[in-house]
Amino acid sequence: MAKIHPTAIVEPGAELHPTVEIGPYSIIGPDVTIGARTRIGAHVVIDGKTTIGEDNVFYQFSSIGAAPQDKKYAGEPTGLQIGDRNTIREFCTFNRGTTQDRGLTRLGNDNWIMAYVHLAHDCVVGNHTIFANNAQLAGHVQVDDWAILGGHSGVHQFCKIGAHAMLGMFTSLTQDVPPYVILNGNPAAAHGINSEGLKRRGFSKEAIQALRHAYKLLYKSGYTLEESKAALMTEEQSQPEHASHIRLLREFLEASTRGIVR
Repeated sequence: MAKIHPTAIVEPGAELHPTVEIGPYSIIGPDVTIGARTRIGAHVVIDGKTTIGEDNVFYQFSSIGAAPQDKKYAGEPTGLQIGDRNTIREFCTFNRGTTQDRGLTRLGNDNWIMAYVHLAHDCVVGNHTIFANNAQLAGHVQVDDWAILGGHSGVHQFCKIGAHAMLGMFTSLTQDVPPYVILNGNPAAAHGINSEGLKRRGFSKEAIQALRHAYKLLYKSGYTLEESKAALMTEEQSQPEHASHIRLLREFLEASTRGIVR
């Protein structure tokens, strides 16, 4: 049997793996599914069609899977999906999706989510991300793998943050952030690539140097965006050993709909 504190409420219909732990005064709704070895702290509310994977830790006072903060929401059966091995600190709020989008808010695996973080409806967060205290995502935001959001950073709806990118503390983001780029400020401005993060993830000196050059083509060359894309294509073809990294950057630029911070 799951280890459930006597003061906790688990509604009939909830599916809990036998190794789940539920802390004092927490409430688990009837449509919630929680996987193996996940631990729920005190005073946590998990509601709605919420699916949580294995080995997650939820600290006290979070609200997970509540209805989206969207005035168009009319009670449709939307959901929230959380993967494996995530740490969710105090007072976080993760909302379900809406029918105006995919109907699902999703958090991947191995993410480190600090206190007071908000994931609004229909956000998609990848794997290995870090959200510092009070980082806030509006609806429909996409955050790719290994991205880092500094404390009190705010992201406008429909923005995309590329893999390995980093937002500094108090950054106000209203456009897309290309992979590998460091941003800071209000309004946000680019300040190079996340070289220290790339070193920690095993990128070689040569790969980091290739990405520094790609950054210069995008931000320092005086090229238009279309000219930068063409230059990155040339770099990709001339450096096959680093082509995958440069391609990730170029394809992000091609897919951006809000435009990038530049």
